Amino acid sequence: MNYNEARNICDSRQTGNGVLTRRGFIQAGSLLALNASIVSSQAGPPAKTDAPIIDTHMHVWGNEEKRFPFPHPYVPGFSIKDVPHKATVEMLIEDMDQNACTHAVLVQVIYHGWDNSYVADCVKRFPDRLRAHGLIDPTDPRVADKLEYWVKEHGLHGMRFSPIYYQNGQHGGDEWLDAPETHRLWKMAEKLGSVFNFFIASQQLPKLARMVKAHPGVNITIDHLSQIDLGKNPEPQMRLLLAMAKYPNVFVKVSELSSVSSSGRYPFPDAYPYVKRVYEAFGPDRLLFGTGYPGTARAAYKRPTLAREIELVGMFPFFSSSDRAKMLGLNAKAVWDFK
Repeated sequence: MNYNEARNICDSRQTGNGVLTRRGFIQAGSLLALNASIVSSQAGPPAKTDAPIIDTHMHVWGNEEKRFPFPHPYVPGFSIKDVPHKATVEMLIEDMDQNACTHAVLVQVIYHGWDNSYVADCVKRFPDRLRAHGLIDPTDPRVADKLEYWVKEHGLHGMRFSPIYYQNGQHGGDEWLDAPETHRLWKMAEKLGSVFNFFIASQQLPKLARMVKAHPGVNITIDHLSQIDLGKNPEPQMRLLLAMAKYPNVFVKVSELSSVSSSGRYPFPDAYPYVKRVYEAFGPDRLLFGTGYPGTARAAYKRPTLAREIELVGMFPFFSSSDRAKMLGLNAKAVWDFK
């Protein structure tokens, strides 16, 4: 939001005779103050150093359906024709090279379902720059064995689980999240040194907390600030997320602010107070940078460019230059053991 946009909000809060209402004055004043803080902060990415820039949340998918099929687990009959844009690893590497992004963590897209062949192939092709998380069916009784298979046989570095798709009884419900048999999966992850990332709704976090507490040797990341909806009573959601900070093996991706923000408009200033609270609770060593899609696919999914995503980290006025370097890459380097 720029100065003129804030001024427009001032204008919209006026009464019919042009007098600014008290509520409008307070709201617009807060927006103007926040805008001034953003402008006066060290906007843009940190000064160039040897610190890496690591995108920890990158979806790519193949464009050869026979070689890399699209068995979407929740949409029968899904095919490559249902995908709105190409998003290949070649597009990703080109995007990274153009924006000094040194590494990325691939996160298996739901389009390919439980078949992680494409992201495994990507890591084999670019082992120095990429790590990969697959998807495995959390309701499969052999889910721990599937984790071992993809890690040992195909070089994956972790798995993503999406309990957000299992809310309110959908797809059989989310009881698997903290079920007794799920402990075997977490024990296998600790044995393998695997990282878990969770696409999870805030109300499901207490179930996750029980597993995190029982398995402190497994690093886990919470995707997209737990998808807090800033336009819909965010405070109860926020408290549940902040409660996870007491577990030192929990990291948070400050990502997809486009879907968290109530306006959805870059640079998403309404999200900054909440990002600050997460920063204060988890500290600068447990925040991660992530975006979503490579190259021109970003526009198809209404996401900012990689350059703007990197610049966004520089707009958080409460971050020091050291904090920015940690979030942009140093934290991820430690979690995924990038060399």
